[in-house]
Amino acid sequence: MGVGGRAGRVAIIGGSSLEGFPTAGEIGSVETPYGQSSEVFVVDVSGLRVLFMPRHGAGHSLPPHRVNYRANVWALKRLGVERIVATNAVGAINPSMRPGDLVVPHDLIDFTKLRPTTFYDEAPVTHVDVSQVYCPEVRRALIEACREAGVRFWDHGVLVCTEGPRFETPAEIRMFRLLGADIVGMTGFPEPILARELGMCYATLCFVSNMAAGLQDRVSVEEVLRMGEKVRGVVVKVLTEAIPKIPERRGCPCMRALESARFGGQGC
Repeated sequence: MGVGGRAGRVAIIGGSSLEGFPTAGEIGSVETPYGQSSEVFVVDVSGLRVLFMPRHGAGHSLPPHRVNYRANVWALKRLGVERIVATNAVGAINPSMRPGDLVVPHDLIDFTKLRPTTFYDEAPVTHVDVSQVYCPEVRRALIEACREAGVRFWDHGVLVCTEGPRFETPAEIRMFRLLGADIVGMTGFPEPILARELGMCYATLCFVSNMAAGLQDRVSVEEVLRMGEKVRGVVVKVLTEAIPKIPERRGCPCMRALESARFGGQGC
């Protein structure tokens, strides 16, 4: 199964508030060795045929800790995708950041607990390099699109991912800040690692929906949804401008991620 042309090589994984991206067709859920993926749609982005997957499934029915991340990434790989552009709603830990800001993170801290995080549970033992967690070429396209859109954004930031589905405690947020985290969310991991393990490119565009726990009185789903609705048009605009900027030929290290990564095995 595959989708021909340049567009079939790019996919958007939409997070909270980007589940209603205008679609031009439906491929449906894909059966994988890890179970069923979320639905996959075909969308038109600046004249390009791009795949779109709502991370949380139809009607935002899957909580962050129950999303089948392995099935989702595997399905996109099977459909011929080489580059993934994701979106995430996040809380701001860095007090300089404000609700409504966009962030293109450059690094990641994993504080999840129970999720399957790799495709390589068996031999050959595989240790993939994530010195650059996010694809530099896809990040560059997102940053350029943010600049051209004239929006308030941050071209770097450390994203910490928590298990959820609860929000974080103020003490946890203070700890994350000491560790160097700028933003916090529940869906930023393990997608980039799984993509890297399959030699795919991945970067994400985050929008700040709220200040993290302890930096405001309380955190609510209503606040996240309200801010998501407010910035949705801007996020779609940035994605629409960014995707055509992604080079058709990959010159990044992502596709060589399995080189020298295996004990007693060959890279893909």
